[in-house]
Amino acid sequence: MDVSYKKLWKLLIDRDMKKRDLQLAAKLSTSTMSKLTHSQNMQMDVLVRICRVLDCDIGDIVEILPRNEH
Repeated sequence: MDVSYKKLWKLLIDRDMKKRDLQLAAKLSTSTMSKLTHSQNMQMDVLVRICRVLDCDIGDIVEILPRNEH
């Protein structure tokens, strides 16, 4: 299952926040930020922390991409 965090990055831009601001506010590690940047799967507790910091729903920050059918 592929995920995209483009919604998260757009939300940060809309709120005039930088990735570093999010990292500090949600207490995210550098490796977690790297995983987000590279659209890797994240643990639910990390996504919940981000949602709480941004006062949003999980659907506002992550999108499940359709499978590539070959």
